[in-house]
Amino acid sequence: MPAVRRQISHHASQLRRNRTDAEEKFWQAVRNRQIDGFKLRFQHSLLPYVADFACLDAMLIVEIDGGQHDEARDAKRTAFLESNGFEILRFWNNDVLSNLDGVIHIVREALVRRTREE
Repeated sequence: MPAVRRQISHHASQLRRNRTDAEEKFWQAVRNRQIDGFKLRFQHSLLPYVADFACLDAMLIVEIDGGQHDEARDAKRTAFLESNGFEILRFWNNDVLSNLDGVIHIVREALVRRTREE
């Protein structure tokens, strides 16, 4: 049987190639299960949306926002994802670039809390 390739949306693929400095810094801190063994995925498709970072085991999404984000569109997106059981944490690019340790601390606490709630 031939290997099955995971389908990645074209939009997610573009976002992965054009990551921001803040996304890259965060990704380097969380990839390969560096936060207590939790697997975070980068630019993960959750149709019809793409999450910056998602931990499916904890149903947690981490969004790193720059000035381009539209609050009305983000509110609709957040409502959809929350209605499907996800919690969304949002950080500004500047938060990640200037206080990565603080951001990681908040994410770790949420991951642990969400997996204990099961």
